[in-house]
Amino acid sequence: MSAATFPSMELDPPDSIGLQFAFLALWLVDAVAATLFFVLPYATELNPVTVFFYELFGLPGVAAAAVCYAAVVMAVGHFLSHPLDVAFVGLIVVAYAAFALNNVPLILFEETLPELLHL
Repeated sequence: MSAATFPSMELDPPDSIGLQFAFLALWLVDAVAATLFFVLPYATELNPVTVFFYELFGLPGVAAAAVCYAAVVMAVGHFLSHPLDVAFVGLIVVAYAAFALNNVPLILFEETLPELLHL
């Protein structure tokens, strides 16, 4: 009698360690910012999925939503071939950088970056 084996599900991240680190760092900044949006009275989370998870589970729901976003990015990157996986994760890093450029000043100074720069 032989035992059936499941195919291994190994992660296949882009080759660039810098890109992986940038994704992780910016994802973490965005996850912390999203959590603070539910704690601080002057900031509001706009992402409806994060708000839904927060309404279901409270602050742990915000962390769960962030983990789901990271899992989706890793899954999509896993199934894309090189160099599309690098381009996709690079695009996500740019998106998270844009979020951080808006969210961090909002949390620290109670103003968005355009408001701080008087744009």
